Amino acid sequence: MLSLLNSFRIVALLEGVSYILLLFIASPYKFFTQDDTYVKLLGMPHGFLFLVYIVLAIMVGKELKWKTKTLLIVLVASIIPFGTFYIEKKYLKPIK
Repeated sequence: MLSLLNSFRIVALLEGVSYILLLFIASPYKFFTQDDTYVKLLGMPHGFLFLVYIVLAIMVGKELKWKTKTLLIVLVASIIPFGTFYIEKKYLKPIK
């Protein structure tokens, strides 16, 4: 069974990838072609992953006893392109 931290790492990766696809593929495609198919296709999964990311971030923050500042950085990173990848490197290193 996956630990809470590993579950969060997977969701953070998926959320980051879905956000990048939405911003850099689906949105420009919609802008240039007036076809919102890809935005609709990626929007719902990204929204779900975003919400799961927020919930898991709070749960992991409590488990790892993050300071409020750290939790805020992790939460804000979810709205910055490539932010979740930074969080993975900086805050979600495997516990040895």
